[in-house]
Amino acid sequence: MALARARQRNRGVDYWPGFVDALSTLLLAIMFLLSVFVLAQFLLSREITGKDEVLNRLNSQINELTQLLALERSNAQDAEDQLANLRASLQSAQEERSRLQQLLAAGAGADEAARDRIGVLSDELDDERQISQRALSQVELLNQQISALRKQIAALEDALEASEERDRESNTKIADLGRRLNVALAQRVQELNRYRSDFFGRLREILSDRENIRIVGDRFVFQSEVLFPSGSDVINDAGRTEMQKLADAILDLQKEIPPEINWVLRVDGHTDNVPLSGTGRYRDNWELSTARSTSVVKFLVENGVPANRLVAAGFGEYQPLEEGDSPEVRARNRRIELKLTER
Repeated sequence: MALARARQRNRGVDYWPGFVDALSTLLLAIMFLLSVFVLAQFLLSREITGKDEVLNRLNSQINELTQLLALERSNAQDAEDQLANLRASLQSAQEERSRLQQLLAAGAGADEAARDRIGVLSDELDDERQISQRALSQVELLNQQISALRKQIAALEDALEASEERDRESNTKIADLGRRLNVALAQRVQELNRYRSDFFGRLREILSDRENIRIVGDRFVFQSEVLFPSGSDVINDAGRTEMQKLADAILDLQKEIPPEINWVLRVDGHTDNVPLSGTGRYRDNWELSTARSTSVVKFLVENGVPANRLVAAGFGEYQPLEEGDSPEVRARNRRIELKLTER
């Protein structure tokens, strides 16, 4: 009767798995948020670096064109000054010619020297006109070059503005991507936790008759004695029966989990801290724990569980559930753990 009352107390409501599920969900969400933040920072830094390089090139081109425009304006101003001087010289020559022509008309007896002077002035006037015409052509060419430079500067300013607009759009897209990733991960974490709770609930129902099978946090724990003889990785008959129940539960759960959730069942092997004897098959507890987890995975695969949904890992004595050297503590540390998680 005392044993029956103890079993009834053990079958009472256990709130610890739900608490651990909530805590693991929170940790996964925080890890995802940190991952998204790092990814967003990386993408944003790359995008900003590229935009900065484009902006630097555009600014450099604008500076060069501005200096060239200033030089052309200086040249145009010099040409205009020269043209003004030529026009003044031309006006003076024309006035001198008119004066001499008036003198020639007034005095019919003007001498040959006056005519020569008029001829020289006429030649100088023609030369001044030619120089003035060339200066006008140069000024027109400079004006055309200045107009072309202004168009290039305007085009570069438009390109710079378009680049800044694309920059703003990229930042907006990155922020939106981060929000969507957060929502997607939160949904997937919630779904996986729901299926993990269902999975553990089913295992609890089909394996509840064994006292050495229990739930610890987010893991389902089999004591090694349930599955293996001492120092061996060969599953015994009783263990094969329990593993068959586990395989059936996994196959039922697989039908319900959506294909977009990339889940795996991790099988972890653990031993106690007692060294193996040198005459056995395995050199140390690490090899034994790895061999046992691999045996469980192979059994599940043989019974229909897809191999890509299983992971085997061995931890030896280095991840104990409890610290201590008593026989009871060592027995609890010898175990096979199952954990449903994402790949």
